[in-house]
Amino acid sequence: MVTSEQRRRQLAREKYERQMERRVEAAKKRKQRNAIVGGSLAVVLLGVVGAAAGGVFSSDDKGKSSAQAAPTAAVTPVKGCTAPAAGQPNGKQWQTEPAMSIDTKAAYTATLDTSCGKITATLDAAKAPHTVNSFSFLSGEQYFDHTKCHRLTTENIYVLQCGDPQGTGTGSPGYKFADENLTGATYPAGTLAMANSGPNTNGSQFFIVYKDTQLPPSYTPFGKITGGLDVLQNIAAGGVQGGGPDGPPVANVVLNAVTTAKG
Repeated sequence: MVTSEQRRRQLAREKYERQMERRVEAAKKRKQRNAIVGGSLAVVLLGVVGAAAGGVFSSDDKGKSSAQAAPTAAVTPVKGCTAPAAGQPNGKQWQTEPAMSIDTKAAYTATLDTSCGKITATLDAAKAPHTVNSFSFLSGEQYFDHTKCHRLTTENIYVLQCGDPQGTGTGSPGYKFADENLTGATYPAGTLAMANSGPNTNGSQFFIVYKDTQLPPSYTPFGKITGGLDVLQNIAAGGVQGGGPDGPPVANVVLNAVTTAKG
């Protein structure tokens, strides 16, 4: 026969066990909730600053880059920008990197005649010979002509990306070549550098830095802007379509023509 004292102890034990079960369950739910919040925060942070690592300026000919977006059909005018010159990208393709044809001891300049103004740059053939050779080859083939600058970033990293005949961030000339000039590479305002989808995957896409930017030394710097930085800053001031920090620029930026010259 169960005494009243035994019954009291049994009830107390059962109450204690129920309390412990509730505490364990509460702890489990709290852990799950924290994991969800932490994961959501990580996604937000990656969306804002994570782009600066691991191929943010991707030129993925397989279309794998999550940071790339196709430009929309309707583009709001930006002061200083005009209608692009008539014509379409020729979309030429080559199986291999072009043979070296530049003089690595000579000075080279590039002129980007855009629908938002002219941009000029010096090219560093000594430190980035293959890059300058490729850029010179492609400009000579009118490969860049009539191509859209498809991407603008306006937070943490400040660049305009161009050089894709598809205008989506997925195009290439059909060949790839190795990285150059990465030791100690920095990206101050006015830097001209190659976009890539990983080590040694350079093609035709490049980006222009319009404001000092912190990036890992993963993108070949091959030139410096000598004129038209105000053009880039005006494009940046127009913002990104949809109001975000990364995507097609509001300005309809088209490379009407790109030329490279020795001397």
